[in-house]
Amino acid sequence: RAPPASKMPMIGARIQEGVAALGGYGEVFRRNVAASGVIPQISVIMGPCAGGDVYSPAMTDFIFMVRDTSYMFVTGPDVVKTVTNEVVTAEELGGAKVHTSKSSIADGSFENDVEAILQIRRLLDFLPANNIEGVPEIESFDDVNRLDKSLDTLIPDNPNKPYDMGELIRRVVDEGDFFEIAEAFAKNIVIGFGRIAGRTVGFVANQPMVLAGVLDSDASRKAARFVRFCDSFNIPIVTFVDVPGFLPGKIG
Repeated sequence: RAPPASKMPMIGARIQEGVAALGGYGEVFRRNVAASGVIPQISVIMGPCAGGDVYSPAMTDFIFMVRDTSYMFVTGPDVVKTVTNEVVTAEELGGAKVHTSKSSIADGSFENDVEAILQIRRLLDFLPANNIEGVPEIESFDDVNRLDKSLDTLIPDNPNKPYDMGELIRRVVDEGDFFEIAEAFAKNIVIGFGRIAGRTVGFVANQPMVLAGVLDSDASRKAARFVRFCDSFNIPIVTFVDVPGFLPGKIG
């Protein structure tokens, strides 16, 4: 049982294969479901990903994209124009910016393929191979008894003055190494992986720099999905709470 990291530059089924191609999709989806919560699943979109191919990565735990070269959509711009007469570019329809900041389908984006692969390797270092093995543990050179006096001034005395929760997390984790997930979506909450005493932990924290750290539906969904993943793979969670409450009104 080992986590699959899939590179996904695909453009849909081969029409000439007919129902057989759709049956193949079904088998892939069945395996995605069977592996959910058993092994971590990571998809990296490194080119166009359209049609039936787009469903499988959407079912995995983490999706990452390459800016300006990767796209995810069920039907492309030409089909959209034919059906609705709407003119839209591939980037507007399913580019990295759309999926990391609006749809929340993707958990991050990178400048190029090399950076994407390097960052996925970094993420894999934080994750267990499956839900039976314990969390990864590496040798840490960060003294667990160290004192960081800057924390005394990081949080202001005035409760109405914001501060950067991401900076606080980086000062707490081993050697400042924090891998943030879904950084561009629901910025009023921060989630990601770090290490304490060499062992992987997940972090969930309100971000006072954005909407005063208030909880809305997007932030709640983002945090809930991350907590569910950590629970499936026995990853401890550290929670930093500084929240005025739930966002009232229709947009909350």
